[in-house]
Order: sequence, then C-alpha cells, then structure tokens
Amino acid sequence: MNTLGIDLGGTKIEARVFDAAWQEIARHRIPTPEDYDQLVNAVVDQIVWASDAAGAVAAVGVGAAGLVNPQTGLALANNLPATGRPFPADIEQRAGRRITFLNDCRALALSEAVFGAGQGKSVVMALILGTGVSGGLVIDQKWRTGPTATGGEIGHIAAPAQIIAAHGLPIYDCGCGRKGCIEGYISGPGLQRLAAFVTGMDLSTHEIAARRTTDMAQVWAIWCALVAEVLHHLTLTIDPDVIVLGGGLTAIPDVIADLRVAGKNAQIDGFAAAPLALAQGGDASGARGAAYAAWMDHRDATGLTV
Repeated sequence: MNTLGIDLGGTKIEARVFDAAWQEIARHRIPTPEDYDQLVNAVVDQIVWASDAAGAVAAVGVGAAGLVNPQTGLALANNLPATGRPFPADIEQRAGRRITFLNDCRALALSEAVFGAGQGKSVVMALILGTGVSGGLVIDQKWRTGPTATGGEIGHIAAPAQIIAAHGLPIYDCGCGRKGCIEGYISGPGLQRLAAFVTGMDLSTHEIAARRTTDMAQVWAIWCALVAEVLHHLTLTIDPDVIVLGGGLTAIPDVIADLRVAGKNAQIDGFAAAPLALAQGGDASGARGAAYAAWMDHRDATGLTV
C-alpha cells in the first residue's frame, strides 16, 4: 500500500510517496500559490501526480502550517492564503477523496516519534524553534489532538515574568492577538529582537549564533533561559520521555548542550530535567508524519494493516 504525505508551507508544497515499508519511492515539489483557489488546485494536483507517479495511493495526509477550527472547519494560517476558508473540505471536494489534515508541527512530531529521535519512547513531545514556535504530542505512536485543536501551539504560552522583568524586556504584541507570547522572544525573529533590544545591533540569527560566546553571550544566555522555561513548562505538565527539538534554530552548533544546562537550571532543585534530542528526519519529517497520520486513519477506518 502506497501512502502520500504532503508538506505544505508558505513557499513550497512537497509531496512524497511512501511504500508499505515506509521507504520513499517518489517526490515532487512545486511553489505555493498566493491565491486560495490556486492553492487548493495545487494540492489536488500533487495528489493526482502521486497516483500517476506511483500507482494507487490508499491514503493522503496533508501537514500544513496553521490551524483548522474544529467547530467551523475554517483555517487560520498566517503563511497561507487560506485563513477563513474551509481549506481541508475544499481539498477533499475537488480531489474527490478523503484526506487527513493536520498541523505541520504535529506531523513532524509524529514522524519523529515513529521513525526518528523519539522511536521506542511512549510519550514524545516535539518543540519546533524556527520562524515560529510550535510542537506536538505523540503518545504510543498516536498523534494526540483535543476538542480545541490548539494543543501544541506552545509558542503562545506566556513568556516567563521573572525573566522578562529581570532584563526589562518589552511585552510584544503577538500575531495570535494576545500579548507577551513566548514565540515573540524565542523564535528566529524573536532572537533577533532580543539582540536588538539588549545590544542595539540588528543582526541575523546566523550572526548571533556565530558570536554567542563573545559579544552576543548575554543575548544567547537570555534566549536559552527563555527556552528552558518552555522545556520546564512541558516537563511539569506532560513529563515526556523525550522532548525532540526541531526547526532552523536547532541547527546552531551545541544548542542541545546549552539548552540541557539551561533546562537543568530551570528545573526544581534536585530533580532531573527532561531528556532532549535533535530531530532526525530532516526535510522528510513533515511529509512522512502526514503520510503516517493518513495511514493510521485509513487503518482505523478499514481495519486493514500493512
């Protein structure tokens, strides 16, 4: 049985087909359109391509940036022209088949739990640190969602008051409509914002990372302390077997080592900090996680196994 996973982001739509052994057998990438109708058609075109390239596709999963409100079926997506539209339903209607639709960070979490750094662990939490901050929870290799469908939006918990106050950091407005969300401080743009506030210098994340042991040491220490508070929050509420870190900022050398130290400092004295691991799936994780979610839905609906 072949399964299709589509990783849908603000700049590209990447389709990957996996066989029954979860080996990739075909892939196809196209740019993300800026028009809604063209976007829906582009996703459908990827589904058609997969059937032509790899034969019958039993299940289709789409991992996309943003959220879908389970009460209305409408999307909320800052990086896609789909906000306020019934995006998953329109894809299904035009494709003439059922799809599994999930947030791209939840797709990555599932991929890492089943195939990557969380393999063999029961409770796996993913934390994605990139242009935004998000994540996902997987329990016994099953993607965990809930009635609001907002679980995993870790970037929108409140930034820790004690660190904000200690450094006199501003309270930033967030794109979600709230104020003081942690994403505004620890995402890639957040790290740049910290550097600008603390040092007055407008630097890229690469420049900050390269200078984190010299003139950017204070900025890096604040950033690590803020991320450690998120790790501590996840530990206190979920206590996962492992927290898998992904996203562009995790490519910074020694970031795991620095966050392990900061995480230990944030933990209740005498208790162990949560185990950390880097995501292993690379750019395949999103599509593979979406495909696996679709396969699970197909299995549950049909009672079939592979």
